[in-house]
Amino acid sequence: MPSDLLVQKRQKFQENLINWYDANARDLPWREKPSVYKTVVSEFMLQQTQVKTVLPYFDAWLKNYPNFSELAAATEDQVLKSWEGLGYYSRARNLHKLAKAIIKLEEMPTDSKNWQAFPGIGPYAAAAVCSISFNDPSAVVDGNVVRILSRLTADENEYKSSTDAAKVYRQLSQDLLNLDRAGDHNQAMMELGATLCHKQKPQCLLCPVNELCQGSQQGIAEELPKLNKIKIEKKTVDRAWIQNEKGILLYKIPQNASRMKGLHEIPTLEQAKISNVADSPILERKRSITKYRITERFFDIEQTLHPTKLPENCIWTNPQDLKTLAFSGPHRRWIEELIQIVP
Repeated sequence: MPSDLLVQKRQKFQENLINWYDANARDLPWREKPSVYKTVVSEFMLQQTQVKTVLPYFDAWLKNYPNFSELAAATEDQVLKSWEGLGYYSRARNLHKLAKAIIKLEEMPTDSKNWQAFPGIGPYAAAAVCSISFNDPSAVVDGNVVRILSRLTADENEYKSSTDAAKVYRQLSQDLLNLDRAGDHNQAMMELGATLCHKQKPQCLLCPVNELCQGSQQGIAEELPKLNKIKIEKKTVDRAWIQNEKGILLYKIPQNASRMKGLHEIPTLEQAKISNVADSPILERKRSITKYRITERFFDIEQTLHPTKLPENCIWTNPQDLKTLAFSGPHRRWIEELIQIVP
């Protein structure tokens, strides 16, 4: 169904979608006694992160920082520590900055255009926050919405990325928006993409708008949207495990780094100024970050470093103090494994 015909049937689309949402919306903590703050926190946490991963973090976050004022009063180190394990730490920093900006305002803006001036708030987050909190007539367009609309219209055009496709679908998404219940409509679209209109094996027979879906009728829904495949690159990272009477050697990412500044990691051989290793790694782990498939190798380095001659940005820490530090990625888990391996 071309997009113009779908727009002509938007009343049917809106009714089917909102009725389904009213009956099937998941019980999520940010939907219970909703507030602007809860919506903002959930939107930041849910960027590139699944709901099941976010749930325990959201609960703990609300206990530590129940409102914008409490969050603004926290230190950056505290915020990063609370975010540890969620990844994409710029989200935590931007959320912290946003809280500081909001508490300075006499009145909170209620439209998506003004919200985009806040740190970490782009068109999608602005539309989500303002439609849910203030019924602002702004449609969200994320990966879920792209997938739904590409299937509804049987769009077989190829896009470089989901972000590029979102730009194309922004107007259609806006044209289909239920203005009476903009926030619920946007949540319904995200809910549909998360629970039924999956990337693989979409549950078309249960879909509330299946009768309007040209992709389903043509049997090509699972093939859509057509996005260029990301070329996977393999990398190997060699790290130095140094533990002695001074403690465990860690690398603290400097404040001028482009990513994960202020967080701690097990240093690479280069960061620890280790030129070569003779033995095989004592631990090897694999992980994926965006387009990279990384093999992490850990070497037991028997080396004494004088406290005054530590490599740049390296620190000693006692094992009992590890819980007070914020780590990037799975480094905390790796440290726990290495402590068990090396006597």
